[in-house]
Amino acid sequence: MAAVRIANCAGWLWDRFSGLRDALAGPVDVVTGDYLAEPTLRQLALERTKDPSLGYARSFLAQFTDAVDLLVERGAKLVVDAGGLNPAGLAEQCRQVLAERGHTLVVAHVEGDDVHGRLAEFGPLPHLDDGRTLADWGHDPGTANAYLGGWGITAALAAGADVVITGRVTDASLTTGVAAWWHGWGLEDWDALAGAVAAAHVIECGPQATGGNFSGFTSVPRVDDLGYPIAEIAADGTAVITKHDDAGGMVTTDTVTAQLLYEIQGPVYLNPDVTVDLADVVVTQEGPDRVLLDGVRGTPPSPTTKLAITAPGGFESSVSFYATGLDLEAKAALLRTHVDRITAGLDLTLLRVDRIGTPVEDPRDQWEAAQQILVTAQSQDRRQVGAERFIAPLTGLFLPGYPGLYVNPLRVANPVVEYFPTLVPTEALHHEVVLADGSRVPVKDTPVRAEFRGQPPSVPAAGGSSPDRATSTPIGRRAPLGLVAHGRCGDKGGNSNVGFWPRRASDAAWEWLRAAITTDWVAEVYPGVEIERHEFPGLRAVHLVIHGILGKGASSNGRPDIAGKAVAEFLRARHVDVPEVLLP
Repeated sequence: MAAVRIANCAGWLWDRFSGLRDALAGPVDVVTGDYLAEPTLRQLALERTKDPSLGYARSFLAQFTDAVDLLVERGAKLVVDAGGLNPAGLAEQCRQVLAERGHTLVVAHVEGDDVHGRLAEFGPLPHLDDGRTLADWGHDPGTANAYLGGWGITAALAAGADVVITGRVTDASLTTGVAAWWHGWGLEDWDALAGAVAAAHVIECGPQATGGNFSGFTSVPRVDDLGYPIAEIAADGTAVITKHDDAGGMVTTDTVTAQLLYEIQGPVYLNPDVTVDLADVVVTQEGPDRVLLDGVRGTPPSPTTKLAITAPGGFESSVSFYATGLDLEAKAALLRTHVDRITAGLDLTLLRVDRIGTPVEDPRDQWEAAQQILVTAQSQDRRQVGAERFIAPLTGLFLPGYPGLYVNPLRVANPVVEYFPTLVPTEALHHEVVLADGSRVPVKDTPVRAEFRGQPPSVPAAGGSSPDRATSTPIGRRAPLGLVAHGRCGDKGGNSNVGFWPRRASDAAWEWLRAAITTDWVAEVYPGVEIERHEFPGLRAVHLVIHGILGKGASSNGRPDIAGKAVAEFLRARHVDVPEVLLP
């Protein structure tokens, strides 16, 4: 059977409006769209509180309404997780749009992820990172959604659905469910399923696979108009990553490697339908904008799946101060004195003062001489971080503040989302497809599962404990790591992952890099935390997990870079000793 051609049209709730239309700009069999994240579900919960008919991604409904005629013209299927907390409601909205346009596409939805009312059934529920139980969390859960696999999507398509709406499934499930339906895979086709998961991981964040968030972005054509990626998945699970010919951006081994290394926690990538081994994955440029993905292996999945619980976490406000020119240390110290005085009587759960940027010497304009000082506070009580008690006293520091002080309130009492990741038995979930006539189809799941025994042991760098002693190759000069290495990072709860691979594909570059990137080198700027290190020989990449630097997670840590999106670029800017032969 021919490969199935799957385009992705969205990587998050507010991806660009034209995404679905852009994904349909050329021939495709199926379009997928990923709209959900843990903070997104909490946002949808707030909307549903105000209007019980909501709880789904309204941004998708607008895209669907805009592009439904083109979808019908192309004859493509559509599979999205935009149902959020109300997939039935969104499915009905889609049926109304189709009826108004005179189309007869069949819409089905998938249920079973929402276990908010069943939490007591699952026992203590320990936190994935720190082990504390849900009972010790201190927050009242507002949402609780398990990550479903792709077999519900497969069943919906097999029952004749043209449009499939899901709630919380894994990002990869959107694609694996489609590929399994197209090729008729069985529950135990581990390698094929694993290959589809890897391909799905590449395309799930949309234009990140075509040059977005890419450390080599200066070489990307039409980088201001990136297209959406396509995965052509063959019957054996191997895949070619590509894009429409007229779409902006590019698909290369580097853009695909970047996305493979994004938001993973090691060579083993867990999915409810298969456990994926990425250690030997290989990417090969087959032609312009065509990259073959091969070498992925699969084994039976774990008997558990991830459960994401969110809760109201209070409120957050932040005020941005700016210090300019000389005496920055004294200016920052004076500001901190004022901040401590103003907040002394407030009931805060978090207070951060972050200095961002370093002014250049002999600045050419005022902005080159400036440093941002971001003051962020959280409280369970909105009034504690509101305009009267927090914002007004801080913005009123013009007169008693340091010379050159100016200020800008950035957030005023925004809701905070607390996040609690844990695991639940997959067999305990009521995974069902709901067809257009209201009939329900229980989803058949694999009975073959194997306990997850953790990632492979962290491996040391080859040949040394720091970039200065990492290799016997003659040292050239101190230079930024980014001159010779690409990087990509992501977030997993409170942890940040980051991967590096050589900008120049050569044995010498790989041997130098795998010796240079050490846990000691990373620990110099992230001291006192656990750092795991793994190598991906097929990708010629070094992968690190830096534990705990994102605090409680992106939804509640109060960091300026809440999801650690810039960790890789920070590390690429650090200077190391680089052999002259590797420098551009």
